[in-house]
Amino acid sequence: MIFFYSPTPISTLHVLDEQESRHCVKSLRLRINDQVYLTDGKGNVFLTQIVSDNIKTCTLEIIRKIDDYPLLPYRLHIGIAPTKNSDRLEWFVEKAVEIGISEITTLVCENSERTSIKPERIERLMIAAVKQSLRAEIPTFTNKICFNDFIANTKDKYSQKFIAYCGDLQQNTSLLKTICKANADTLILIGPEGDFTPAEVQQAIHCGFIPISLGKFRLRTETAALLACATVQVVNG
Repeated sequence: MIFFYSPTPISTLHVLDEQESRHCVKSLRLRINDQVYLTDGKGNVFLTQIVSDNIKTCTLEIIRKIDDYPLLPYRLHIGIAPTKNSDRLEWFVEKAVEIGISEITTLVCENSERTSIKPERIERLMIAAVKQSLRAEIPTFTNKICFNDFIANTKDKYSQKFIAYCGDLQQNTSLLKTICKANADTLILIGPEGDFTPAEVQQAIHCGFIPISLGKFRLRTETAALLACATVQVVNG
């Protein structure tokens, strides 16, 4: 099963952009009459057939829409403070898309050590991960939002909201896997390498977030975020 992505509306005779055309014709060596799948990244998937194998303007003809293509039955949004090493954040983005995620927001927290992120690179990583994992939805990416502004704007948007925290409140937290409900829109906050401050945690609790634990051991930011994604996925079967 080979996936291609189009950022433009899909038409009955659809021309892939030059990058996708080159990948199709040169890298994969596909030719006229070969069948491939095409997605718009918004949940729509089409079975298509190659009718022109031009290396710059490969053209696909729609055979049919896949009406029952599996999509996430819930929304999962991770708010994460970027890691000092950008490679680690990019690793998280790639793996989270493969596991299943709806939205990623980078947060500016008091202990943030990095706030500069290249959204264009993150977008390319998400598209590649969607194609690799055969998913049909490209997550929304929002960059550089102040922590307090972000949590203040989450009211009534999610069925469940959690904040992962390693500080003194840890003894009063429950494991995410024990309190996360299935088929529920979920928002999880993951802090910077220096963790959230107690003031930030208290502010989040005031805004309806529930402190949670991801286990007995201290995890790196990107590891904690990925474990949170995997836990939600397992809870949802």
